[in-house]
Amino acid sequence: MLSIRNLHVHYGLSHIIHGIDLDAGAGEVIGIFGRNGVGKTTLLRTIAGWAPPSEGTITFDGTRIDGMSSDQICRRGIGFVPEDRRIFPGLTVEENLSLGFLQVPGRSRAENNAALERVYSRLPRLRERRSQFGTTLSGGEQQMLAMARVMIGDAKLLLIDEPSEGLAPMIVEDVYSVISEMKADGRTILLVEQNVGLALKVCERFVAIERGRIVFEGNSSNAQDRDKLMETISV
Repeated sequence: MLSIRNLHVHYGLSHIIHGIDLDAGAGEVIGIFGRNGVGKTTLLRTIAGWAPPSEGTITFDGTRIDGMSSDQICRRGIGFVPEDRRIFPGLTVEENLSLGFLQVPGRSRAENNAALERVYSRLPRLRERRSQFGTTLSGGEQQMLAMARVMIGDAKLLLIDEPSEGLAPMIVEDVYSVISEMKADGRTILLVEQNVGLALKVCERFVAIERGRIVFEGNSSNAQDRDKLMETISV
């Protein structure tokens, strides 16, 4: 579903991503791990069209998307849940969710309503708060809202950046139950996360990034790979 080849990204004179190659199959969940500032978020932002690649190709579902605008990439079926969540403070929960409809402009009102109902049935807390403004939600509720917004748009590929950041352990469990449901739906997920142990429970594969390069790849089910990952990102 996703194929990245020789990807380079610059911010001004700073060379952030150095020739990354990465593939993700349909329905696969891949963890992206590494210390702060190594390029993990930049990788997701580039796939989503928020940052332009300097070199290389990104192919999604058979079509090259590098060079497309972020809204074009979104409408092709890629949903981005950024670390800061980007909840619109002046909109209610339901209005924030309705923005997900823009990802599938050809869908009927009845189909949109059905998609909204599916999200509410999975996340009843959002139904209870449907008329509240986004800024009145807790951090965990805002994270769920951000993920629900891409779910409602039927994104095939989800890019999720640090979903547990700043959340209480009990809330983190709720957030990861939503990620597990996304996985059960067969969605492809790239997951950037500092809580490596928790993320490995939902990932089939993972990569470790250091200084903008993938320095190790492994399978979550392999104990030696997990040990090597912890060694790599702890250095």
